[in-house]
Amino acid sequence: RARRLVRGVLRIDWDVAMSQSTEQFAIRVRDLVVGFGHRVVIDHLSLDVRRGEILGLVGASGGGKSVLMRTIIGLIPRQGGEIEVMGTGIGSTFDRRTQAAAGRWGVLFQQGALFSSLTARQNIQFPLRENLALSEALLDEIATAKLEMVGLTPDDGDKFPSELSGGMTKRVALARALALDPAIVFLDEPTSGLDPIAAGDFDTLIKTLQKTLGLTVFMVTHDLASLNTVCDRVAALADGKIVAIGPMRDLLRSEHPWVRAYFHGKRSLMLQPKAS
Repeated sequence: RARRLVRGVLRIDWDVAMSQSTEQFAIRVRDLVVGFGHRVVIDHLSLDVRRGEILGLVGASGGGKSVLMRTIIGLIPRQGGEIEVMGTGIGSTFDRRTQAAAGRWGVLFQQGALFSSLTARQNIQFPLRENLALSEALLDEIATAKLEMVGLTPDDGDKFPSELSGGMTKRVALARALALDPAIVFLDEPTSGLDPIAAGDFDTLIKTLQKTLGLTVFMVTHDLASLNTVCDRVAALADGKIVAIGPMRDLLRSEHPWVRAYFHGKRSLMLQPKAS
């Protein structure tokens, strides 16, 4: 009941808009330029993200992965180019179209970015309170449903971020990203800081939720295991551009120097492409 209410409130206008569109892409980026001062970070980049896929974005540290993600959702201004999310042009966070579109995506930032003074339950309820007028009982019902959705218990909702393990923090942050039943989820280094077992469990959770909810997932990561086991396609960012994109088997055959160094270096010897 809670989920149906949230969907109904947020998606009426979007359903009308999407009925007029047959586009197969959830995100379209064209000729994007982003820089800071005289430094160009994203240099005339173009990228399409298909609806219902998990796209992994990989690149060098400091190479612009998080900048690209934050620009797509309007947090960083661009110097040129166009961005569309679910058919809607994206501007800055102050743009009314961007603010309306934000109801269609959820974001898991690096390290979770939970509010330290709020409990896990209150963190999950935060976007609901900001966007909807719901009773306390319904807010609690939705938060409990989201906690269970990511493999946590209602009792975990009473804990503060300082009382959560790294894996639990990521799961609460994911539950918050899913609070408004988004169509797209942006994940910024979701397995960073987790041990291999916790990271593997989180990968499985992402894949399960993507299939169950029909999500489009845009995942910034450097985790080779995540790229190999979770992602439908991988995009490699180098020199401010997407230099290779496709299933893992295509990335492994790429002749681009950075891509070859990344996927065929000493730390990637264990990497094997998924069976097609």
